[in-house]
Amino acid sequence: MKNDAVTIRGREEVMRPLLDGNNGYHGQNKNDLVGRVWIESKKLWHIAGPGIFSRISAFSINIITISFAGHLGNLELASIAIAMNVFMGFSFGLMLGMASALETLCGQAYGAKRYHMLGIFMQRSWIVQFVTSILLLPLYFFASPILKLLGQPDDVAELSGLLSLWLIPLHFAYAFQFPLVRFLQSQRKAYVSAWVSLFAVTIHIFMSWLFVYKLGVGVIGSAITVSISWWIIDLGLFCYVVCGCCPETWDGFSMEAFSGLWDYFKLSAASGVMLCLEIWYYRILTLMTGKLDNVKIAVSALAVCMNINTWEMMIPLAFFAATGVRVANELGAGNGKAAKFASIVSATTSMIIGLCICTLIMIFHGKLSFLFTSSYDVIQAVDQLILLLAITILLNSIQPILSGVAVGSGWQASVAYINLGCYYVVGLPLGVTLGWVFHLGVGGIWSGMIGGTAVQTLILIIMTMRCDWDMQAEKASLRMRMMATPSSKA
Repeated sequence: MKNDAVTIRGREEVMRPLLDGNNGYHGQNKNDLVGRVWIESKKLWHIAGPGIFSRISAFSINIITISFAGHLGNLELASIAIAMNVFMGFSFGLMLGMASALETLCGQAYGAKRYHMLGIFMQRSWIVQFVTSILLLPLYFFASPILKLLGQPDDVAELSGLLSLWLIPLHFAYAFQFPLVRFLQSQRKAYVSAWVSLFAVTIHIFMSWLFVYKLGVGVIGSAITVSISWWIIDLGLFCYVVCGCCPETWDGFSMEAFSGLWDYFKLSAASGVMLCLEIWYYRILTLMTGKLDNVKIAVSALAVCMNINTWEMMIPLAFFAATGVRVANELGAGNGKAAKFASIVSATTSMIIGLCICTLIMIFHGKLSFLFTSSYDVIQAVDQLILLLAITILLNSIQPILSGVAVGSGWQASVAYINLGCYYVVGLPLGVTLGWVFHLGVGGIWSGMIGGTAVQTLILIIMTMRCDWDMQAEKASLRMRMMATPSSKA
């Protein structure tokens, strides 16, 4: 009997790695690197795949809007580009950044199996986001004077200011939608956003054709349709959440959302500053271009490049979110080493995709501009900037994933200081020097700003390599205890 007991105990020791659902390998030997990469990649793509699809679909709404306006004329293209890329880009960056606090909190709460807290965190985010949206409204009311003060031509500033007023509903749509998306992706339901976004972009194509050409509303029609289409996404996601499809994580509206608001606000503000400093960085490039000679051609050409860049950026942004979720899930579950491995797999995958897209852009560079304009001068100007576009895309295939690691780990405040120094102390002055002092134009400004991005990426690589992942898992456990409401602690 004793020998039988030993034998059974020995078999249990052999089988435990195969039966343990928490080890993450499901029957694979831990030394089997290929098997580990395959399993982690499936988890990553389960979040990133629908995330890429939904982000590209949602941003395609903006691209379609600018494309319809661009074929009305250079003034319309430059004006809608400034309204969308500068003012809406400002709002997009801040709202997206503030909502990324949910990737830390919801991701770690889900990993720690504190499911009730996901709905509470999302409601806290809505409160903070809507208050912030109201405080930002003067930016839209005084858009024209701001643009004139920054040196934009009067006709461009006036039309951009008018379009900005029509885009205020889109401003509030960002505040409502971004917390919803992060709430769903933290519990691996990113596919919902994908289907709703596909429906919205399909409707948007029809509405743009109807408003701009059939009804003759012109560029104002573009601003109206883009707001409607984003709110279609918002309502679709909201209905999914409140109609019983998230029973574990949504218990309805609760007064608990008003408790712990200050702690949430501090993390949300740090997240907002961290990410918006990145997104605003290249929006400033558009404003700086407004002081160059032949401004309409320069701004239009840069708008084409920036929209291609931002369109492609939806892929690394999806990996940014997926990395944040995977790192947060593993840290919340106390698996520091698994969080490290997830970050490595995500960064490698995104970099390979970035290299492929850079190659395609260099091959088809002469045909990309036709999506946005039929002006020969603009097309030629875009062709001169294509190498800088490819370099920017390559850097952006790495840097957001490292930011995703920071979000999943809760490092937002530290990364905000890094972004401020690299972008606005290094990159921006370098761009001004190359563009204006050495008279290299928009290419010089852009080249200098790429330098700031490269420095920031290098610093984040060093931070990630030197990270103590076991300590980060302990900090995640402490954060959950601090952010939990009294009812959830009980």
